[in-house]
Amino acid sequence: MDVQLHWGSGKVTDVRARDRKRQSGPAFESKVSVVVRLRRVASVSAASLLCLAGAAGAAGVAEARPTSLYAPSALVFTVAKGDAATGTVVRATTLSCAPSAQGTHPDPQAACAALNSTDGSFDRLLSAPDPNRACPMIYAPVTVTMDGVWQGSRVSWKHTFANSCTMAATVNGNAVLSF
Repeated sequence: MDVQLHWGSGKVTDVRARDRKRQSGPAFESKVSVVVRLRRVASVSAASLLCLAGAAGAAGVAEARPTSLYAPSALVFTVAKGDAATGTVVRATTLSCAPSAQGTHPDPQAACAALNSTDGSFDRLLSAPDPNRACPMIYAPVTVTMDGVWQGSRVSWKHTFANSCTMAATVNGNAVLSF
């Protein structure tokens, strides 16, 4: 039995009985209910955070799956007056080849067929200049660029021609670069 002796008063008090009196009544019950509610809110909040963390991790894995049966192929073509570093773009077009040929390119079907025939090797689109075509020996550079994604891989290609006549002779009617 826990007892407490009050000096000077001569009283001996049972501490447990005193504490039972203190721990009863509406004031004590409201304090207990507040503490219990706070503990419940904290545990529910912690459980919710764990669920959200698990869902976020699962969502990250789900986003890594491919969203299409086809590897993306979307390209932007430009023709610029000047060399690659200082050229001013005078024409631009877009081309998407998967799942179907489309874009602002004048002939997307023929351009996609030509790209597929080269397996994405853009240098193979160029041919030797037509020997029957005479071009002036004037240096007025023209730069052609292709940037984007080809069959799921990031690509960037550029070629600078001496002038527009040399470009036309080298492209020689290729469907990809005829825009």
